[in-house]
Amino acid sequence: MRKVLLSALMVAMVVALVGCGGGMGGGQRAPGESVRSSKPRVAAPEVAAPDLAEQVGGNSAFAFDLYQALREKDGNLFYSPHSISLALAMTYAGARGETERQMAGALHFMLPQERLHPAFNSLDQALASRGQGAQGQDGEGFRLNVVNAIWGQQGYEFLPAFLDLLAENYGAGLRVLDFASAPEEARGTINEWVSQQTEERIKDLLPQGAVDALTRLVLTNAIYFNAAWADAFEAAQTQDGPFYLLDGSEVSVPLMRQTSGFGYAEGEGYQAVELPYDGRELAMVVLLPRAGDFERFESALDAGRVEQIVGSLEHQQVRLAMPRFEFESGFSLKEALAALGMADAFSEQADFSGMTGQRDLFISEVVHKAFVSVDENGTEAAAATAVIMKLTAAVEEPVEVTMDRPFVFLIRDLETGAILFVGRVVDARG
Repeated sequence: MRKVLLSALMVAMVVALVGCGGGMGGGQRAPGESVRSSKPRVAAPEVAAPDLAEQVGGNSAFAFDLYQALREKDGNLFYSPHSISLALAMTYAGARGETERQMAGALHFMLPQERLHPAFNSLDQALASRGQGAQGQDGEGFRLNVVNAIWGQQGYEFLPAFLDLLAENYGAGLRVLDFASAPEEARGTINEWVSQQTEERIKDLLPQGAVDALTRLVLTNAIYFNAAWADAFEAAQTQDGPFYLLDGSEVSVPLMRQTSGFGYAEGEGYQAVELPYDGRELAMVVLLPRAGDFERFESALDAGRVEQIVGSLEHQQVRLAMPRFEFESGFSLKEALAALGMADAFSEQADFSGMTGQRDLFISEVVHKAFVSVDENGTEAAAATAVIMKLTAAVEEPVEVTMDRPFVFLIRDLETGAILFVGRVVDARG
């Protein structure tokens, strides 16, 4: 079966695959060299409207399944389900058998692979067209940038069909790194790329130890958003006011204020306000549960509920007060994704043979970081996801050692070999 070398795919979300053995041979590429499929990105994919709607609906369902999995964590929460879905969609392109079935269920990928990836491409290119002539929060132009990249082990080979699919649908180029000999240097290269793509808002996406000598592939996605409000808040109207915490205590925070026409809805136990951004192609929707009702409201929140609320929004004058805020979130998604039903992808049962032709890789980790800042001018947000893939370990028969008789032991320095202590045990009772 014909194969080609994979360099590296970068996305805000990184998927790392690890395998067993020393790879599949083939020619060598220098670290940092870019290896691209000869296939250009499809600029105008032929995607039926129902397919695009199906994929957007599936992504929304996954977004709130993940919310339910993550909301148990204390404190503020912020993440980009779009970044996570994109990074995992690139990984899904190589999944086969039960691994493919589990990932499809967990991620709500209802379309067959030959239609799913063009749908992602179509959605991505639609988003890239947003904000023409609009302003950003910082007074510069509107930005909504979504980029993908792949990072592969030097000398490791991947199937041409896999690389072609990523090039045609995700614009993902491949970059060679030497995880086997220099994992920390490789980690630094990927983190620097993510930082650059997110205007330095997402730093150190891959924590120390996330990649090692067994890492063979990292798929990454980065997303950066910067937009001004269509109707900015006047800074002079911002005044400190109370904010009530879940335990009933009160803190003082700066509250931005304005009275204007917004999309508005209310229902049993909540109010909802939609704040459009400049250009009126994107908006923030704020869901405000009734006092004392937050936990009940969020526990029932899913894509269907959100769709119903958004569908009921109507233009109305609103006297709005909302806090300025800025924070970041970062977490491992491995346990949450496994709990959603794709456990095999993280185990030696993983089948990503669509990447290499062999079942030699599994997902060792999925990491995600996100940043958000909301003030009188607008919103800045960034996120990155990485899927880290490693070699599966070969199953070996264990060697049995039972120290049930006298033995000698020593304590030594590993780097120099210096022996510091020597002893023997002839009576284990002491």
